[in-house]
Amino acid sequence: MSSPHQPKVTSLVDLPSSEAKWIKLQKAIYRDARGNERIWEIASRKTTSKSGVDAVAMGNIIYHPSKPPSTILVIQFRPPLNAFTVEWPAGLIDANESAEEAAVRELYEETGYHGKVVSTSPAVAADPGMTNANMKLCMVEIQLKEGDPEPEQHLDEGEEIQRVNVPLAELYDRLEEFAKEGYVVAAKLYHWAAGVQYAIDHPKLFEKVGSKEGA
Repeated sequence: MSSPHQPKVTSLVDLPSSEAKWIKLQKAIYRDARGNERIWEIASRKTTSKSGVDAVAMGNIIYHPSKPPSTILVIQFRPPLNAFTVEWPAGLIDANESAEEAAVRELYEETGYHGKVVSTSPAVAADPGMTNANMKLCMVEIQLKEGDPEPEQHLDEGEEIQRVNVPLAELYDRLEEFAKEGYVVAAKLYHWAAGVQYAIDHPKLFEKVGSKEGA
């Protein structure tokens, strides 16, 4: 990404949980299956919505009359990684929102596109070995017309997000290229793309999985 100043982390300092706005560090004391007392360190969000779900990610399929199906990815600098990441659009769910409402809102803010949610996952763990943070994945369809211009983003102050439209047939290879270029690819996006690619590379396996005995 080209910008006047290349983003980078310039220092790291310890942050007490009492001073943190978004997260807190906790120590879980628990008994294992053998009755032994153990300790686990947990990073917890302070912003979980009333539904009990923290965030939503928007898997998206863009349909165009004269172009192959594609998906829109976002590239942004992530301080925890001190690197640029390649992700699907995502964001926190506001206090009184459903995951679907947050998905439509966040997609519009980050990409400018209006989409329709066609499916929603259950709440899934983001990184269960470190945090209790969870999320839902909403699959969103975007229908375009011939000649539609690229829409304007509606980013919050301080947000810098680059959009990249990638044909679905090229997604896995493009993510591999991003990784070689030094970008960090979000796990949920890479896993989805790898699953699609595996299905493409092994069609007979999935024919067997989908077939019914005696059919």
